[in-house]
Amino acid sequence: MRPLMKRLAASLCLLLLAAHSASAKDAWMSVRSQNFFLVGNASEKEIRQVATRLEQFRDVFTRLFPNANFKTPVPTTVVVFKSDSAYKPFKPVVSGKPIEVAGYFQPGEEVNYITLTTERGAENPYSTIYHEYTHLLVNNTLGKTAAPPWFNEGLAEYYSTFEISDDRKVFLGRLIDNHLLYLRQQKLIPLRQLFDVDYYSLERNKHDTRSLFYAESWALVHYLILGNDGKRLPQLGRFIDLLGKNTPTEKAFGDAFQSDIASMEKELKGYIGRNSFRGQVVTFERKLEFDSGMQSAPLTEAEAEGYLGDLLAHIGRPGEAVARLERALKLDPKLSMAYASLGTLLTRQKRFDEAKTHLREAVAGGERSYLAHYYYAYTLSREGMDESGRAGGYDAAVAREMREHLLKAIELKPDFPESYHLLAFVHLVENDNLDEALKMISRARALAPGNEHYALVLAQVYMRQENFDAARKTVEPLARDASDPQMRAFAKTILDAVQTMQEQAARFKAMRESAASGGGEAARPPRLTRRDDAGDAASGQTGKSEDELVAEALSSAIGDALRKPLSGETRARGTLTRVECGARGLVFVVKVGERLLRLSAKTFEELHIMAFTSEAGSVLSCGPRKIESPVVVTYRTASDARAKTDGPLVALEFVPASFQLKQ
Repeated sequence: MRPLMKRLAASLCLLLLAAHSASAKDAWMSVRSQNFFLVGNASEKEIRQVATRLEQFRDVFTRLFPNANFKTPVPTTVVVFKSDSAYKPFKPVVSGKPIEVAGYFQPGEEVNYITLTTERGAENPYSTIYHEYTHLLVNNTLGKTAAPPWFNEGLAEYYSTFEISDDRKVFLGRLIDNHLLYLRQQKLIPLRQLFDVDYYSLERNKHDTRSLFYAESWALVHYLILGNDGKRLPQLGRFIDLLGKNTPTEKAFGDAFQSDIASMEKELKGYIGRNSFRGQVVTFERKLEFDSGMQSAPLTEAEAEGYLGDLLAHIGRPGEAVARLERALKLDPKLSMAYASLGTLLTRQKRFDEAKTHLREAVAGGERSYLAHYYYAYTLSREGMDESGRAGGYDAAVAREMREHLLKAIELKPDFPESYHLLAFVHLVENDNLDEALKMISRARALAPGNEHYALVLAQVYMRQENFDAARKTVEPLARDASDPQMRAFAKTILDAVQTMQEQAARFKAMRESAASGGGEAARPPRLTRRDDAGDAASGQTGKSEDELVAEALSSAIGDALRKPLSGETRARGTLTRVECGARGLVFVVKVGERLLRLSAKTFEELHIMAFTSEAGSVLSCGPRKIESPVVVTYRTASDARAKTDGPLVALEFVPASFQLKQ
């Protein structure tokens, strides 16, 4: 290339980089409302309008069921882009290409994200956002276990059509054309069958079956709210109340609606058959105004880059996230939130030393940032885990440091449940101060009663306290009804461990009673063991610690939950090293022993994909894996010896590193 052309190419490269920075052309603004924090490069007026609309939706939703205490303890950040072109680099990506959406909702353990553009196109950005935010409110309050899919999805669809005019006239329950089409063209799913659908089976169903499920669930909720002159609405509130108390769905349904399922099915068929759907219009006496309580402030270019980098990290694009966050820190070397986000991202990649360096900077520069303290404690907790995600114990100094940062996070934000959750976990791992652990996890559950992970920790605290009945009652609903197979499998492992420990306790009790009556030598009372004293006689006849019992039960439960190979299919345990994406489809490269399997698929969507571990499966994209993931693959062997791959992939299931496949 000639010197002039080289200079022109270099100049063009710099211009392209500048065009992708957060504020090369745009002024970024933040707006804080009662329940949302918004940032964006749209105008301040437009950002405030988005905030108002979200606050109005939340307010109207919570009024429908006044006895239900809907909570959102995890903060929600809303990113408002001024145009679709500005939004495009931050849209979800499938098979290397952005999905054309006008808005989306990204949930997270420590922060939720809503993104949208104010540039009006053919698609309404709020429909998806309202749907997913309804799920957030329901799941935080009831939990996915307590809220059956038909109710959760039906209610979310009902509220996805929310509209408001003049800040006081609200339109609810508007018709959804696609749902009406399915209801008219296909035979309804029997209600008992509809009620038995869980999220695992829903995801495995064919597209048409899923579409009919959503349509019928919407129609049923529509009827319960608006049908029969609204007479069923108070009963629906009673139904929610019973679900929140872990009442089994069928019993809650009968008690609340004073009707059996067959009678309700007849009512629903009549409602659909009469084509009597109509929306609801509610006009409030006073306008639903929130603008006066909002606080606005300009953002620096560094802050804008920091928020965009954190968004990319949460939607599973770590490479782009790192570039944004590093740019933010070059612009402002004291930007605490960028250090915190980058440190947490590095933690997920298990680059703990680098992560701690950044998080120390975050804590030092953001003394009032509860998330900086929480993230630092979180990193220390993950550093002490083995490859299977189990913590056998922490160094005393590390445990003390974690507690200090978590207590500081709680002081700064007393209503953030994850700080209590992690503090309870530290006490649990250390097997000390279990009364305090019980207090902490109970506080977390009070703030987010629907979080199923908290119930698992609570059950394990009860186990350590040898309160086996309480442990069983806590975890039984999850083992029976949890929507996530991984959650259900782990809940079953705890039940199995409780059963084993109760049997051990009963044997020791019998031995003590026998010794007291002169029948033999007195035995020591049983106690729950940690991995480092698993050989102690108190481990009982199994000679295994609680951790080992739980690990064995978990491995067995995962083995049962894996997709079973059909005739002509082969299953193998290996390590996913990379995903190659090309014009003809995908190739998954899996190392099985010393062999590299190359397995083909047209798209991600055609595969059965399941994650039985909290990491690895959440981010599946093209290219080498930054952390190679243990997987079980099911595939059909290529019949043609000249084929360029070993055969088509059928199922990809992420498993813990300790899991061993039994053929």
